[in-house]
Amino acid sequence: MTLLSTRGLTKRFDGLHAVEDVDFDLPEGQVRALIGPNGAGKTTFVGMLCGRITPSAGTVAFAGRDISHLPAHRRIGLGMAYTFQITSVFARLSVAENVALAARRKVRGALGVRRMVARSLARVGLEGQSGQIAGTLSYGHQRLLEIAMGLAQRPRLLILDEPTQGLSEAEITGFKALLRDLSASATILLIEHNMSVVMETADRVTVLDFGRILAEGSPAEIHADRAVQAAYLGTA
Repeated sequence: MTLLSTRGLTKRFDGLHAVEDVDFDLPEGQVRALIGPNGAGKTTFVGMLCGRITPSAGTVAFAGRDISHLPAHRRIGLGMAYTFQITSVFARLSVAENVALAARRKVRGALGVRRMVARSLARVGLEGQSGQIAGTLSYGHQRLLEIAMGLAQRPRLLILDEPTQGLSEAEITGFKALLRDLSASATILLIEHNMSVVMETADRVTVLDFGRILAEGSPAEIHADRAVQAAYLGTA
């Protein structure tokens, strides 16, 4: 089943095409990586998927439903969760309180929320820091907290925008294992510059360049694609 799809998705800013006529299909249960050079349109594309950016043209469908005109909070209610390049945690609240706020969208009852908080923090390795003020976490751990907040919403689709930015090598290794674990319960769209993460965790890869899809295929196919090498990987 196709969980997420776009047809002719386009965004223009003052006449400039940030994203142009993109047809995209993400099957349920897949880990899809979205890569491309800086300025390729990745963040704009994801913003339109999430409802934070209004398309200039085209449609977005989720689970067979046209959601092109739904606001972001309605899309979250349907089962989409996402993190951004810039962390959006509540800096003055504790780690646990951040996750509890997210959990209340999907979980009823104080006990159920507490259990979801504990489970979500454990999955990302932050269970020992539940009482810490979120703003005092390292940048990398704030990214992990955002993922925990996403997990607490029991998403069908989890969109992760540059999740390994700010993580150490050891933490990136742990993130790869986390991603494999998450893929058992959610479809994942991963926007990522770290190619080892992409090549080791993605089922398929989509490459954006100048707002259009340049290539799509398995990690091995993308790595061997000469057009992708020239535009992004720098190995042509």
